[in-house]
This record gives sequence, C-alpha cells and structure tokens, in this order.
Amino acid sequence: MSVNRILIADPIHPHALSLLRSNSRIEVAVAKGLSEAQLIDLIADYEAIIVRSKTSVTTSVIEAARRLKVIGRAGNGLDNIDVATATRRGIAVLNAPDVSSNSTAEFALAQLLSLSRNLPQAHASMRAGEWQPARFMGTQVMSKSVGVIGFGAVGRKFARLCLALKMEVLVHDPFLNFENEEAGIEAVTLEELLSRADYVSLHCPLTERTRLLIDAVKLAQMKPGARLINCARGELIDETALLEALQSGRLAGAALDVYASEPPANSPLLTLDTVVLTPHLGASTEEAQQMVGLKIANAVADLLLKDQVSQVTAASV
Repeated sequence: MSVNRILIADPIHPHALSLLRSNSRIEVAVAKGLSEAQLIDLIADYEAIIVRSKTSVTTSVIEAARRLKVIGRAGNGLDNIDVATATRRGIAVLNAPDVSSNSTAEFALAQLLSLSRNLPQAHASMRAGEWQPARFMGTQVMSKSVGVIGFGAVGRKFARLCLALKMEVLVHDPFLNFENEEAGIEAVTLEELLSRADYVSLHCPLTERTRLLIDAVKLAQMKPGARLINCARGELIDETALLEALQSGRLAGAALDVYASEPPANSPLLTLDTVVLTPHLGASTEEAQQMVGLKIANAVADLLLKDQVSQVTAASV
C-alpha cells in the first residue's frame, strides 16, 4: 500500500496534525519558515503541501514538484499560491474560506469599535500611569454609516454585526447580484460608498483587479473624517497614500491587521497615534484555527486517498 507524503509548511492546529498522522497511508513532515529555495529542494518528495498565509507556493516551487497532487491552504484567499501554474500541471488547489469567517468578522467589528473609542491608546495611557479621560473622547457608532467593500462570507457577517448596532450599511461588490438585498443593506457604487461612509471596511480578495484598490484617488473620494479598516489583505491599500491622508487629517484614523509587507518593519504608519495596528490576527481564534485545520486536513486526505474533493473551495482540480 502506497504512502502519501504531506509537507506542512506553516503552523496548523495540533488536532489537524493528529488527524493526518493517525492515517497509516499518510506520512507527515513539518518544516516551517522555509525560504523559496529550501522549499524547492524539498517539494519533489511530496504528494501534498499545506500552507497558511506565510509560505508562498510560487511558480518555481510548483515546477520543482515531481509528485505533487494537491496544495492545501488552511484559510481564506489564494494569493500566496500560483493557481494558474498548479492548474496547468494538474495539481489541485484547495482552501477553506468560510470556516474562519465568524472570527474575522468579529475582529473587524472590534477594530471599528477600537477606532471609535480610542481603546488601544487609552489602554497604553493607563499602563503608563496616566489618567486623562478627556484626551480619549470617542464617537458613537449607532446611526453612523459603514461601507463594506466585498460581500463574501466575512463581509456579510460583518455587515450583519453592524446592522445589530443600528448602523447604516452600504455595500459594494461588483460580482454579486443584489436583487434580493437584505433588509437594511444598500448596494452602491464604490464611489458612492467612499463619499458617504463614516467607516470603510475591506473584505475583498487580493487580485490584480483589487491590488491597490484604495489608492490616493480613492482616499481623496472618502468622506472627510472617515475611518478605514483592513482585515483582508495588505496590498489592497496604497500605504504611502494612506499615510498622507492620515497625516493631513483627511482621515480620522485607520485600523490595519494586514500589510503590504509582513511584518511592516520601519513603516511610518507605526508612528501614528491615529492608527490601530495588529499582527494579522483576524482569524486567530482557537475555534477558527481548529476548524480550518481540520477542514483542510480532511480535504487533502480525501483527495490523496479517495481521489475526491470534500466540501471546501476547489480553485483547481
């Protein structure tokens, strides 16, 4: 009986590792933090690789893979995988986009509230021994407008959370039909969303169409004093243009969980008091990581052992 070798290149939940290791027809190797060159040297011996967001499965890596049948992404998005080359080579690409959507939507709401009430700044002030309540005057979110760019699983759940806070919800997603629009949600053009929204939250994937979607032009179209939230992908925003919009006071603040380069070493955004910064925590809950790990582990095992795709997104099969 043949054994299928799976390379785990990024951390996945221990339960997912245990599931894979419990199968006598699967051999698991864990090698985290590999450079592209190191991955190219290793990949030829594996039938499958599982990654999260840190490791990139590039054209060169895929071309070096002699036995690879499936690439699994434990999470949402596929921008760190060369899906076109994998498809050309007949390699399946799988991910589990909806499993962590609750955690990410909740986190985006936490960012919105942190921006509104200056929670990180007030916490830091208290830790420094200060007592300055007047310094951290906030703004109420009820009756404010929030613009949701991208209306997939995370965007929908985030919008519903905002509706529960009695916010006005504007949505822009060019790929969806809003004929059966949810109560309280208004579909608008991107330009209208930017001009009307007090908060703009990004929930779209990174593609060539969305790369630098929020550039200097789009930032200039935003309502003066608006706040920008990004828990999706860092490269959706032109960070230089964002810095200028914040320094000029056109935007009141931004909350960023993702960055064009991670970690964002020496970014001038780190120096601004008007920015809430977190280290890519959107899906970082125990529940989400366990579910997404188990989902992709089962999917990869099913494809290798049964030649079938379980209920995950199959970008290419």
